[in-house]
Amino acid sequence: MTLAAGIIGGVVGKSIVTAKNTGLATSHSNIDRAPNSIAGIAARVSPSVVSIDSQSNQGEDTGSGFFLESNGTILTNNHVVEGAVLSNGKITVNLTNGKSYPATVIGRDSAYDLAVLKIDVTDAPALPLGDSDKVQVGDNVIAIGSPLGLAGTVTSGIISAKNRAVTSGNGTGESSFINAIQTDAAINPGNSGGALVDVYGNLMGINTAIFSRSGGSMGIGFAIPVSTAQQVLEGIIKDGQVTRGWIGVEPNELTPELMQTFGLKDPTIKGVAVTGVLQNAPAFKAGLRPGDVIEQVGSKPVAHVAELLSAVAGLKPNESVPFKIKRKNDELTITVTPSQRPKMKPQESQGPQGRRGEPQ
Repeated sequence: MTLAAGIIGGVVGKSIVTAKNTGLATSHSNIDRAPNSIAGIAARVSPSVVSIDSQSNQGEDTGSGFFLESNGTILTNNHVVEGAVLSNGKITVNLTNGKSYPATVIGRDSAYDLAVLKIDVTDAPALPLGDSDKVQVGDNVIAIGSPLGLAGTVTSGIISAKNRAVTSGNGTGESSFINAIQTDAAINPGNSGGALVDVYGNLMGINTAIFSRSGGSMGIGFAIPVSTAQQVLEGIIKDGQVTRGWIGVEPNELTPELMQTFGLKDPTIKGVAVTGVLQNAPAFKAGLRPGDVIEQVGSKPVAHVAELLSAVAGLKPNESVPFKIKRKNDELTITVTPSQRPKMKPQESQGPQGRRGEPQ
């Protein structure tokens, strides 16, 4: 890709001014960068980040990725490679040392928009994984990737928000939502699959989406938390599939009309309305009923359907979790033991309002 840079100013005749004939001082001293400076972190982390070319019958897409393991295992976004996979196309990984390798796909998860690739290298500079559950709004972060095909691009910013319910990739249903990290570090097309790291160079998230009216960065980018990615990776690498929690309820936004139907008097209640519960599902066995309002799943407050769907999808089957609910004027805590999400037809659930939908 060639960039044409505009030159500020102009040249008049042959009067060219140089440092030589003006006596301007120049410096030849070395400048040391602190290890925790942006330059220092970028120097350490950039070799772990790769550029990915994905060729399909629809054309070529460019994205980013990074080494998970020294044996050449790479993590990226599913949407970066999906076209090539579906059309038996070609995926090429380009390293910062200028070398390129064909990649094979170990596994993909369209719901969380993640894919695991493998190239034939040894001693790859694997990126250390951090703890995204501990990030705080205002923490400094650095995004590294290949926006618009410009490999090795580094931008910096802060964590702008946590637990943003964002639809990822081409997923559908409850599992297409992630509780994303929001950052104001500039992220553009091509950054997808790249690394969002903290000031120690530890991975905090996988850059995956932007909010933009123009197609370019507006300082609102979203990354999949590494804690979410680890859960998905465990399923892909160990089992070849991703297992998600399921409780069997039909959720709806808590509207004033539903509040009146449920007999709720407090207008400050925040939660998700349960309008249907599948018989013999985990939620039914735990005591959840139509008319309940789910306010919290484990330690996570849920004020909207997307937040509930993401929280439930992130639960591990057969591990009991406390649910804080509102039932009319009573505050209750019930223990739900989710199961693995089954395959079912949409008509298998019917809520009290007559609305049919797939229970989550």
